[in-house]
Order: sequence, then C-alpha cells, then structure tokens
Amino acid sequence: MPREAPAPRMDALDVFVELLSGMDDEASGSDFYDRICEAVCRLTSMERAGLMLYDDARKLVVPVGSHGVDAALLATVHGTLEETPVAQRALAEDRVVEVSEGLEDEIPARYARFAGVTTLTCIPVAAGGRWLGVIFADRGGGSSFELTDQERYVAWTLGKLAALAASARIATNQQGRARLLTERIELAREIHERVLQRLFGISLVLGSEHKLGDEERRRCAEEMQVALADLRSALARPLAHEARPTDARLYDELDRLGRHYQDLPLETAWEEGFEVPEELEPLAQSVLAEALRNAHKHARPSRVEVRVGSRDDTFLLEVRNDGGDAHSRGGTRMGLRLAAVEALQRGGVVEFGPTGPGEWRVRLMVPL
Repeated sequence: MPREAPAPRMDALDVFVELLSGMDDEASGSDFYDRICEAVCRLTSMERAGLMLYDDARKLVVPVGSHGVDAALLATVHGTLEETPVAQRALAEDRVVEVSEGLEDEIPARYARFAGVTTLTCIPVAAGGRWLGVIFADRGGGSSFELTDQERYVAWTLGKLAALAASARIATNQQGRARLLTERIELAREIHERVLQRLFGISLVLGSEHKLGDEERRRCAEEMQVALADLRSALARPLAHEARPTDARLYDELDRLGRHYQDLPLETAWEEGFEVPEELEPLAQSVLAEALRNAHKHARPSRVEVRVGSRDDTFLLEVRNDGGDAHSRGGTRMGLRLAAVEALQRGGVVEFGPTGPGEWRVRLMVPL
C-alpha cells in the first residue's frame, strides 16, 4: 500500500512557501533568515527564534535572522562553539536538541538566563558535513517543555533549508574569489608583456656604454611614456573584491569584537560627533577585524588602542598595541594586504607595521 504523507508536513510546506512568496525582489539575506525563524515559530510551539551563522569575513559567529526577539538585543549575543556544548551535540549528531537543566553548562554562562530562557531548543544548520551555524528557539520563557517528534522533524528540515541558503552564498563567494584570482593572473601577465619587457629594453639601451644621440634619447623617452601609460591603464581596473556589507555600524562591530576578544585590553578613542560614512563601513570593519584578530593571534599586548575620527578631511581608523615583537614573527597579513588594495581604489591607504620598540600599528586613511 502506498505510504501517504502526513498532513502536517504538507501544512509546513504550505506555510513556508507562503512566507517566501511574501518576500520582494529587494529582500536581503537577513530577510530570508528572518522568514526561516518565523517558520520555526509558526510550524512548532516555539515563540522566539534566532539564527546564528559563522561569518568567515569577520571570523565570528553572528546573528543573521530572528523572530519574536528584539534584533538589537540579539545583536549583542556572541560566543564560540567551544563554549556551547549544546550546539556541539546538535551539529555532531545532526539532530534537534533541547536543554532545560544546567543551562549555564550548555551555553555561555552569561546567557544562561538571557531574556528569561528556561528551556532552549538548538537546531543544527549543517549540510554536506559542514557545520554552518545553529538556530536557537524557545517558548518565551516560563516552564520547561519538550518538542514532539513532528516538531523536531520540521525544525530539523528548516535548519537544512537555512544550511542550503548559506551554502549557496558561500559557493557564490568562492566563485567570486576564483574570478578575482583569474583577473589578478591576467593583470600580472599584461604588466609583464606590456610594461616590464618595454622597460627592460630601455634599461639595456641606457645601461650600454654606447653614447646616445638625440634621436635615441627621444625614442627612450617615448618608450618610457608608453610604458607608464600601459601601467596606468592596467592599474585602472579593480584589483580587489570589495568588503561585503555587514548590516552593522563600526561602533557596533567594535563593541562586538571587544566582547569576542575579552583577553585583549581594549581602549577606544572615538571623535565626538563623528560618523563613519556608510560607503566606508565595510572597509573600516574589515580593517578593524583584521587588526584585532592579528593582535589576538600573534601577540600578547598589555594595551590595544583603537582610534576613530577624522584628520584634515580624511577618515582615520588606527589600531595600536604594544605586542610589536610578536607581530614581527607573525604571518603574511594577507587580509590587511587585500584591504590595502581596496583602500587604494578609494584613494586611501592602509599602513601596518612597527612604529617603535614593541609598538605595532594598523592605520586606515581614506579621503572624505
């Protein structure tokens, strides 16, 4: 006898199609994740839900969608997989997990009574063996509860849908990076063929012992001008993928990173009344994240100073610390090098390196 699909699952599909069909063409990724959280609440007995994903650009687990909870409140949440055992179990076992007892042992203790939570549901967001994040949901506080098998199935399915969307976004970003690498290879080839070979010929002529006549000097000058024109033409193309918008402001990101790197002695000096131009937000946040990540990874500073403001109609972001010696033994600073290329396209500059005994500085300057 053919197996008949349970009606509740058809209802779940209908509800989710309804939610997605209500999105317009201008909807952002956060709108999509909000709809998933809404579906979790509409299709189960949950009343509040928040979706957390790992953001490779910022190397942080960040909230990307929510329903039934103040988004500004959720934005203050941060943590790691290591300090969240319930998330580890949900992802490792690929199942929905509920916890009521000993919440302080299952999630970071600072959130054990977050927003009146008593019982917490953790839904894995994973696909193809890749752990991407989790959805936390509850019934708005109150007494403990237990999900039905049907609710677990629906929640698990929605977690897979969120993983599919996140995976598609990751694949798109990887394709963009591959395309960027191809463009850089083409740029290097063009500079070699059109510029370096011409300059090499000029150097041979100028380095010879043969005395140059007026015509030969004029020819060398013309070749030099052509080489410079070719170089300017090659460098006029975009050289770096622009930092992705984060739907956050620099002061929010500074606050989040300060909580994330709790062992960094962070001091902030923000120019009174200064607002970072919206078009510079992604670049500024990228540089700040790289600077603090490098300080945390490569040094053990006793002081980290972040300064934000303006100087002579120029936006200034500066991060200083006293772990310079350890920094000098660090990695390639590829993130900062890529940010420096993007800053050049905006007429700005990223500087990083030692500024004195034991001092290390990262500075972003862009004309306003």
